[in-house]
Amino acid sequence: MDKRKVIHAYRSGYISIQECAQIIGLDSRQMPGLMSGMPATDEQAGRRKIPVTGATGATS
Repeated sequence: MDKRKVIHAYRSGYISIQECAQIIGLDSRQMPGLMSGMPATDEQAGRRKIPVTGATGATS
């Protein structure tokens, strides 16, 4: 499972820090160190959202 998704679930309140650590495979005492090195949002991570357009250029 993608670690970013697990951490997002923890930050969103869906799972506890113990559950987050267990899924990732760390001890819960290691989690604060891991979290401090990760950006909180996708924009901070350098990702941008690309809008989806309905037209693909193909005609029927």
